[in-house]
Amino acid sequence: MAKVKTTFFCQNCGTQYAKWQGQRNSCKQWNTIVEEVVQKPEKSDWKTPTSSKKRVSKPLRINEIDTTQEARLNMQDAEFNRVLGGGMVQGSLTLLGGEPGIGKSTLLLQIALSLPYKTLYVSGEESQKQIKMRAERINPKDNNCYILTETKTQNIFKQIEQLEPDMVVIDSIQTLHSDYIESSAGSISQIKECTTELIKFAKETATPVLLIGHITKDGHIAGPKVLEHMVDTVLQFEGDRNHVFRILRAHKNRFGSTNELGIYEMQGSGLREVSNPSEILISEKDGELSGNAVAATLEGLRPLMIEVQALVSTAVYGTPQRSATGFNAKRLNMLLAVLEKRAGFRLGAKDVFLNITGGITVDDPAIDLAVVASILSSNEDVALPSDYCFAAEVGLSGEIRPVQRVEQRILEAEKLGFSTIFVSKYNKISLKNTTIKIQLISKIEDLVTSLI
Repeated sequence: MAKVKTTFFCQNCGTQYAKWQGQRNSCKQWNTIVEEVVQKPEKSDWKTPTSSKKRVSKPLRINEIDTTQEARLNMQDAEFNRVLGGGMVQGSLTLLGGEPGIGKSTLLLQIALSLPYKTLYVSGEESQKQIKMRAERINPKDNNCYILTETKTQNIFKQIEQLEPDMVVIDSIQTLHSDYIESSAGSISQIKECTTELIKFAKETATPVLLIGHITKDGHIAGPKVLEHMVDTVLQFEGDRNHVFRILRAHKNRFGSTNELGIYEMQGSGLREVSNPSEILISEKDGELSGNAVAATLEGLRPLMIEVQALVSTAVYGTPQRSATGFNAKRLNMLLAVLEKRAGFRLGAKDVFLNITGGITVDDPAIDLAVVASILSSNEDVALPSDYCFAAEVGLSGEIRPVQRVEQRILEAEKLGFSTIFVSKYNKISLKNTTIKIQLISKIEDLVTSLI
């Protein structure tokens, strides 16, 4: 029997200490260091399945390295493929986090059931019968998905060696435990050890592994921060459980961009891909209302038409309120100051509330013009035409600044039936034979003249 050893770990970042102390030296967090039992006997690593997929690594000259694109597996899900950068890279480790009940397990089970490859779905939280009940609701397309309910990594690798799957899904990493560590499942040492074993398996066999991770009350993935450094891709599944729409973002991606966005709609039969996000980001209404404006923005390579709502009212309690949902509050204050200084609108004694519909957060500066238009519309109580949209940045001197890839925004607005789009006159536009009217403006006064 190996000697039992105890050590101390910081629950915030996973740093190991020889003894307990109240405050961590670097992050200055208090009472985050806990004692854990660690036992590391002489371990024989799991045996890599004797297959043709095993990789043998050797040093190469830099000019001998093959720079062709990594082979990717098609996940049979356009939104998931887009966020990953074109598909799942072989041998990669992907971590999916999200709030409880948001649909993480449903998303990965739905993908596993639709793949033409042999997939092993390992669950440490649900029984096989529970997973089968959900699978029947999702309506699987084939029988290439195998379900395993196990939490011990050594037993999981034995089943992997026999089955030799093309992809492995783990639900969740916090439920796994290894015999080489004596602390309980979900502890820092267990999470690090289990993740290390999965990385070794993925890299040696070129098998992609998808992990589900719990999150803390602060919205961060539970466990040490080093977990996010170890994996190749970190995805976040977001949304309000009281609404049907879900958003998939990449916080880290070694094989693609982190600016892409995937949108799903939660239904009784699973998650539906939303190929046209503008259908959920632009609200439906019977008549024209003041304070609404549509902005042409970009999320990664995808153009989106989103609705900006503003409410301007007299400050009842003396001190005017400034509130923004989905938009930077400091930038809102800046735009209000520009309106007062350059356009002569007295908003200092009025409450201003701003909302981006659809529950998303936008940091694209091209939304500035739509924000200004919605504030002007609400302040004057004049409804803007529903077929107007805006794409430009507003400067501190009131000038309308150009934005990148304006032609892509114009084409998306034309495709969705908008008749007029307001952009900066300093944008170089070479589009011809377009049905949409392109309104070029150079300063904020031009916008006021055109709308009011």
